[in-house]
Amino acid sequence: MTHQTIGERDTVLAVEDLAVLRENLHEQRLFRQEQLRQFAAYSSDRADDRRREADAARIEVGVKLAASARMVLADVEAALARMDSGQYGTCHLCRRAVERHRLLIVPQARYCGRCQQVREAGR
Repeated sequence: MTHQTIGERDTVLAVEDLAVLRENLHEQRLFRQEQLRQFAAYSSDRADDRRREADAARIEVGVKLAASARMVLADVEAALARMDSGQYGTCHLCRRAVERHRLLIVPQARYCGRCQQVREAGR
């Protein structure tokens, strides 16, 4: 039996955690792919519509949502690739373990909480 300190429990991912996280990432991937298909279908359906100008705001929102969905999809796919390569859960900046609770909330997280705060403060 291994004994873990509280700090270790916060960073060590169990096999079950990884399985849950992988499933969550796969579900997010499917959701974002479907979302992008819907945006593409809406755009092509509306291409010949003369009321396009009246829908400019709606189209702009759709474009921004599609861009956001593409970014999240890329993050999800990158997280799945890190899982496959054994690099999942390691911060891209400090190379420490990303906190377990952080990964359970944001499975595609690339940075530990401290490095994420530094990145956000720099914006």
